[in-house]
Amino acid sequence: MHKGKTQKAVFILVGLSLAMLALSIVCLSIGGTNIPFKETILSLVGKNEEASDLIIIQFRLPRILAAILIGSALAVAGAVLQGVIRNPLASPDLLGVTGGASVAVVAFMTLFTGYSIHWVPVIAVAGAFLTAATNYALAWKNGISPFRLVLIGIGISTAMGALTMFLLISGPAYLAAQVLNWMTGSIYGTNWKYIEVLWPWVAVFIPLSILYAKELNVQSLGEATAVGLGSRLQLSRMVLLFYSVALAGAAVGVAGTISFIGLLAPHMARKLVGHSYKLVIPVSAVLGAMILLLADLTGRMLFLPLDIPAGVFTAGIGAPFFMYLLFKRKE
Repeated sequence: MHKGKTQKAVFILVGLSLAMLALSIVCLSIGGTNIPFKETILSLVGKNEEASDLIIIQFRLPRILAAILIGSALAVAGAVLQGVIRNPLASPDLLGVTGGASVAVVAFMTLFTGYSIHWVPVIAVAGAFLTAATNYALAWKNGISPFRLVLIGIGISTAMGALTMFLLISGPAYLAAQVLNWMTGSIYGTNWKYIEVLWPWVAVFIPLSILYAKELNVQSLGEATAVGLGSRLQLSRMVLLFYSVALAGAAVGVAGTISFIGLLAPHMARKLVGHSYKLVIPVSAVLGAMILLLADLTGRMLFLPLDIPAGVFTAGIGAPFFMYLLFKRKE
């Protein structure tokens, strides 16, 4: 990559990271009780002796960190899928990954009352892996065709949605409100336990995705060229899908179905830094975090005292964007 382009991309990444930090401080300060920025910053460095310290550290900070981790995970999962499938319309929703995770978690909530939050991401990732493996097996025909993967994924996603509703209807009535709120995509009520179970997935699989970015760049040249350059194509696809499914499954397990971040963030990243996945993946992670922070802030503030799930706003933005991309590609 040209040195000038690399420097520009690094500058953009640093700028976006600083913007995300500033947005996080704003999100920590604004809410039902507004807190001065100075007190917020003092709380973060452990020097705030005001009553607001409890609100910031115990209630708002876990929610902000959850938004950053979940937004980053979904964005990177989407970027990796788009690279594997070589289709900018791909996202974890499209391949049924989030649907499989949702079914597993709803079944877990329905069948096991008094469950531990520590198990939820594990159950979600297991459901996502099972769905992805089914998709992969059905799409296999002398290798994997990205086109077959997408078509079968759409069918599986529809089936998972129907199964989720069946589990919801047949389960205990008192769980319906809780499960429906989770399915909408919400980080309301997130505490430090959620951060504890989520951060290892993000800390492991986002760096691994960046390390594997070279393989995505090679695959973007086409199958024949990739094989000619020495790529072990099918093995690489399986590894990359594994990373994507792990990130999307863990995020869905904690926050439910937050749609379209995996579609929006990679598109925005490519507009900013080009098509090299070495840069697209980290920039997507930061953008995904910012999108979810903004969606959650909007949900908290727009209809006070109601707290609207962030997934409502990501879907409201993402659905028209998806239609725009669809018509643009048709043209």
